[in-house]
Amino acid sequence: MVEQLSSSDSRTTWAGRERLAGLLDALESGLVERRRELRMALLAALAAEHTLLIGPPGTAKSELARRLQRAFGDVRYFERLLTRFTVPEELFGPLSISALEQDRYERHVAGFLPDASIAFIDEVFKANSAILNALLTLLNEREFDNGAGRIACPLISVIGATNTVPEDEVGEAFLDRFLMLVPVVPVSEDGFLALLAMPTGVNLDVRVAPLDKAERAALAEAAENVALEPLVGFLLAELRAWMVAQACYVSDRRWVKIVHVLRTAAASEGRSVVSRWDLGLLPCCVSADAQVQHAVSDWLLDRLGVGVRCLPERLPRVVEAFEAQLLAEREANDLDYDESGRLRFSPEALAGEVGDAKGGAGALRMTAARKRRYGQTHIDARVGQIDEALSRMCDYDAELATQVRDFEAFEAASLWIEPGFLRLVRSGLDASGARLRDLRARLLAARAGFEALPRLLPDPGTAPDPVPHPVLTTD
Repeated sequence: MVEQLSSSDSRTTWAGRERLAGLLDALESGLVERRRELRMALLAALAAEHTLLIGPPGTAKSELARRLQRAFGDVRYFERLLTRFTVPEELFGPLSISALEQDRYERHVAGFLPDASIAFIDEVFKANSAILNALLTLLNEREFDNGAGRIACPLISVIGATNTVPEDEVGEAFLDRFLMLVPVVPVSEDGFLALLAMPTGVNLDVRVAPLDKAERAALAEAAENVALEPLVGFLLAELRAWMVAQACYVSDRRWVKIVHVLRTAAASEGRSVVSRWDLGLLPCCVSADAQVQHAVSDWLLDRLGVGVRCLPERLPRVVEAFEAQLLAEREANDLDYDESGRLRFSPEALAGEVGDAKGGAGALRMTAARKRRYGQTHIDARVGQIDEALSRMCDYDAELATQVRDFEAFEAASLWIEPGFLRLVRSGLDASGARLRDLRARLLAARAGFEALPRLLPDPGTAPDPVPHPVLTTD
């Protein structure tokens, strides 16, 4: 079972994000371009989940695991590199000779994985299927089959590392035990220069004030009381359907764990509700494939900051419908009659065409037209329909402004979301605001255009059919 962290273990409540902010700053000291990897691993551990680091050798994966262990006070740490020659004794402990003498098949687990709270297992997929199958129960249930019985394990979190993820059935089942699937790449050019400037050797002397059992219990209790913003559930369901359409399988168990880690993230920052912005954690939770993670990130950026039912793509179509109607009414012509009911002609309005020899005697064709005029009732109807659209657009503008304020508050307190993702969300919100202002200006111009149409006196009192356009709702 997961290490028991009940409220009876502590008289205190969760201290809040500042406690974690200081801890993260200390843990990241001396690391180059490993902020995201370390924070995802710590968040997973706080939610009692596991992390898989996927990347080439020499990218500080083991160092990340050792630093994670320093975040927890009074815990046992276990580390092992697996190969195809690894035997169970190396992970689970040697067989007990005294137990064998009594016809019991038991292991001495003290000092080995079943006795550890934080563990790092390098090249996790290189072990044979027997070891991987034994690890399945240990990782998921926190129990180990030792002889004829099962023993509870104090395991908080395992950091696994691998160069590649196999696609066999056992490998997929084992992969599903790791909630955070974090690609690790070599440092960038700028990061490389910073890496070369570091003192020789890895800085292991990192001084941190680790989280004790009481603090972790308080955070776990706070996470249980965190609710989901309604939009979060909607987006999770939509993403699940999208993943199915992309032939990317995500197990029901993983979706449940994703919600738990979202609640933990919110609670750790002192919030009682999971926000839509917390969904920036999802790419690392749904797939081990870096390309799929980028696609999920793009999918989220297309939706974050957007009202569920007042979709932005409707707004240009509404404006375009009014602009097209205005153009048609401006260019419409009517025959011009005088007071006696006869066509009124002017030299400019007189046009004649004489048929050629094949047409026989020529026929004079005469037309007289003027720009169509509109009654006040007609113009009032058009302006009224635009005013209704402007009102709905103002509602959306207010909703967008609320989302911007919400995002700004989230961004200021965020511990876990990658800054690059937050910058893209901010850019999307700014672009939505600019787009909305442009569409509003165009709609106001169309309104002025309808008001400037030539008047027909007296007003016949005839109202036109409404301009057809997509319905705007903000409900």
